[in-house]
Amino acid sequence: MINFKKLGFSIKTALKGLRSAVREEQTFKIQLGIGILVLFLMFCFPLTRIERTILVLTVSLVLSLELINSQIERILDFLQPNHDPKVKLIKDLSAGAVLLSVLGSIIIGLLIFLPYVL
Repeated sequence: MINFKKLGFSIKTALKGLRSAVREEQTFKIQLGIGILVLFLMFCFPLTRIERTILVLTVSLVLSLELINSQIERILDFLQPNHDPKVKLIKDLSAGAVLLSVLGSIIIGLLIFLPYVL
């Protein structure tokens, strides 16, 4: 049986986390703005259902990885407030994952939108 009270609490908590990210994480704000623009443009062009699905998944991936990157950075800052080369490497690797998803999403966006623009 589904516990709707518990489910509602979980959703409320998740929304608080998203609000915190929008308030406190500059990169998340930028990526969210670009994601919203992409989703808006999705309806300005006669894209196929699969193209729309790919764009939604791509935007979701970038935003999710950015949230995970922010979590990793905050946890590491909490556990090790002083500079540590090992912590820096972990943060750099996490940021690298976000960068790869962003670059991939740019390529996907170009592959999908360019044929409609040119």
